[in-house]
Amino acid sequence: MKKIKMPDTFVIIFFVVIFASLLTYIVPVGKFEMQEVTYVTNTGAEKTRNVPVPGSFSYELDDKGNELKKGIKIFEPGGEVGITNYIFEGLASGDKWGTAVGIVAFLLVVGGAFGIILKTGAVESGIYSMISKSKGSELVLIPVIFILFSLGGAVFGMGEEAIPFAMLIIPIVIDMGYDSVTGILITYISTQIGFATSWMNPFSVAVAQGVSGIPVLSGAGFRIFMWIFFTAFGVIYTIFYARRVKRNPESSIAYKTDAYFRDNFKSEEQANREFKLGHKLIILVLILGMAWVVYGVVKEGYYLPEIATQFVIMGLIAGIIGVTFKLNNMSVNDIATSFRKGAEDMVGAALVIGMAKGIVLILGGTSADTPTILNTILNYVASALSNMSAAFCAWVMYIFQSLFNFFVVSGSGQAALTMPIMAPLSDLVGVTRQVAVLAFQLGDGFTNMIVPTSGILMAVLGIAKIEWGVWAKYQIKFQLILFALGSCFVFFAVFTNFS
Repeated sequence: MKKIKMPDTFVIIFFVVIFASLLTYIVPVGKFEMQEVTYVTNTGAEKTRNVPVPGSFSYELDDKGNELKKGIKIFEPGGEVGITNYIFEGLASGDKWGTAVGIVAFLLVVGGAFGIILKTGAVESGIYSMISKSKGSELVLIPVIFILFSLGGAVFGMGEEAIPFAMLIIPIVIDMGYDSVTGILITYISTQIGFATSWMNPFSVAVAQGVSGIPVLSGAGFRIFMWIFFTAFGVIYTIFYARRVKRNPESSIAYKTDAYFRDNFKSEEQANREFKLGHKLIILVLILGMAWVVYGVVKEGYYLPEIATQFVIMGLIAGIIGVTFKLNNMSVNDIATSFRKGAEDMVGAALVIGMAKGIVLILGGTSADTPTILNTILNYVASALSNMSAAFCAWVMYIFQSLFNFFVVSGSGQAALTMPIMAPLSDLVGVTRQVAVLAFQLGDGFTNMIVPTSGILMAVLGIAKIEWGVWAKYQIKFQLILFALGSCFVFFAVFTNFS
């Protein structure tokens, strides 16, 4: 029997676009009235957000007084969104602080900077030096890196910051005998486990608690235990997976695509593997640069524009060192060409990010006070939940937040849109607001690992050269396990009246 070939990521997104377009002819649009809420963060700072008013949903009506269905056209001039406009409009949407144009620019710039660093050969030389000294104990690195990245996701919402680390770590673990999936697990997946189970994430749980009217960072004890549990599970899962792949490399879903990285190393087999002074200086630049990035994010609130610039500086310094020490016979022109090559390698991932954002634009966007399909879906779900038992309602909230994350992957954006509706609803069905927040954060965080509308996920997959369809087929099993464990925590929180 002929094996069915997995469709290309572009093909999958195109059919999702067609499905979203059909919904615009079936589902009427609606909107909520908005109000400003104020809450205090754990640092004592006062924050405000515009959120929907519960029970204020209303359908947009046409000239005849009927519920309006905004069937999207095939082509729309004047900068509007049509079915065939989704690629350009998706790429051009947002600003430099987020999806899509911000992450696309970030990806191209950081990819270029890493192109310079990789051209020097310092990473390859450092890898071989580390492997020769580790004497088979490299498996110890997996739990250490996983826990650190999970902690980053829990403490400061690490997400986009995982992209440059993935660029560095994926080639390292492949050359250690593992695969790019192992690299994704210990970088991006670990951050999302931390993100989903956090007790203090300022972009997720803090916003959700603030707009729900409960003390920010309350319930930390329960969530810290949950973080320890899921992080331990992630570490064990990753170690077993990595050991299996090392025993049988061809069992990996990324075996063929990892050839890109393996071939790069093979091309260097005849080269001098000596870890020279210039190589050491570049590794030092990387270590200090990464520390600067972490400090900037945690202490100064740096985000995409600042982090991208930090990597440009690292790339330029690495290039200057490479030319000065004649590493890999580098010339000044090689700095420019390697930057261009590094950026070119990220173009595919950048296009996918824009295409995925186009799906959300076709559905009308994520603004609660603008008539959209998503607002109507949110209202449908809220109405259905009001007739359910407490435990079942909390579980359905978890399912809904998991599915809704396909359309609104921003943690703070999803919290601001859904929690003002879910929090009062939880009062009516006998579920504490803390449980409603828990259902939100688990649903939002875990599904970030699989939804193609996540710009960060698509960027990391682009770095690893893995098609989203191939990744989804592998990841669905992991998602089911996480969902089952997450459901247990939600039910336990309901039965113990977590507040």
